[in-house]
Amino acid sequence: MADKRDYYEVLGISKSAADDDIKKAYRRLAKQHHPDLNPNDKTSETKFKEVSEAYEILSNADKRARYDQFGHAGVDPNFGGGSAGGYANGFDYGDLGDIFSNLGDIFGFGSTGGRKNGPARGSDINIHLTLSFEEAAKGCKKTVESSRVQTCGTCGGTGAKKGSQPETCQQCHGAGAVKVSQRTPFGMMSTSHQCENCNGTGKVIKNPCAECHGVGLVRRSRKLDVDIPAGIDDGQVLAKRSEGDFGRNGGPAGDLNIAVSVKPHAIFTRNGFDVWCEIPVTFTQASLGGDIIVPTLDGKVSYNLPAGTQPGEAFRLKGKGITQLGHYGMGDQYVRVTVEIPKNLNEKQKELLRQIEQEMDGGSHYEKRKSFMQKLKDVMGYKVL
Repeated sequence: MADKRDYYEVLGISKSAADDDIKKAYRRLAKQHHPDLNPNDKTSETKFKEVSEAYEILSNADKRARYDQFGHAGVDPNFGGGSAGGYANGFDYGDLGDIFSNLGDIFGFGSTGGRKNGPARGSDINIHLTLSFEEAAKGCKKTVESSRVQTCGTCGGTGAKKGSQPETCQQCHGAGAVKVSQRTPFGMMSTSHQCENCNGTGKVIKNPCAECHGVGLVRRSRKLDVDIPAGIDDGQVLAKRSEGDFGRNGGPAGDLNIAVSVKPHAIFTRNGFDVWCEIPVTFTQASLGGDIIVPTLDGKVSYNLPAGTQPGEAFRLKGKGITQLGHYGMGDQYVRVTVEIPKNLNEKQKELLRQIEQEMDGGSHYEKRKSFMQKLKDVMGYKVL
């Protein structure tokens, strides 16, 4: 016991670590040193056992409290006069299911709650895809690439070398669990725990497959053609059912979740399923009106700008927006007009504008200006020239 390392040191955590931090540290180290991923590596095997033992103690509130107070002696089976309750040889078998089921995360499996020969759903795969503004608005077909856990093609998922088969565990007779009887202050009690001989699978592989090392699953890269629906927006997730990691022991596959990002457009902005853009027009165009060219997602269209259009006014092009995802119909396009005031005028041009201004002076051409001047006179008492 004196040679044992401090359990907190083994997991690389502080003594104030929360339960979630303990579990995260354990999963990381268990994956790093798991024997299936480090075949014939005695060092990794030893570290894996050390990590598992540390987690078994620190993940249990009662054991952790005794360990914090008395050190390794506090969790020794002889501490306090023999073992009791669910303990045998200082080990709480009730925790074994959680410990070993967590190892499923190495290959993308969720918790099986104890035995490992039951069906387990494969994990979801999360990837990212960037689309152009037009691709998101109109929909498209994309080829995405990801890696996923799938059945080993060499052994067909058995985990055994080609030409051989897994054998039924002789210790648990295929049950994946064994019973242990122990004496307690209340008499003899039996507890069931995961079979150590087969690690809860009920099978023993004497000749493991060289490709998957007896796991029956391998991780492979693959490409998948995906139909992107019209109207998908930035930040949305497209789920492809059963395209994630394969399940284990007949369990269903996980999903492929594609998180979408949409690039900004040089002209258009999006508001729901509506599209907005700004179009600059000249002072003359705004004053006299006339046809202007308006870009849309379907190509350019001609629009007759009304005479006297004011800066900031917007007009609508019905049905020229984005397909409403999951619904029928289309959004609209809104065009906001900005009036550009000419710069760098020569003297002749300036004189022409002065003449125009004189012709319109005192008329009804500037209703907003006229109204403002009247307010200055009425409210502020200014003399209007």
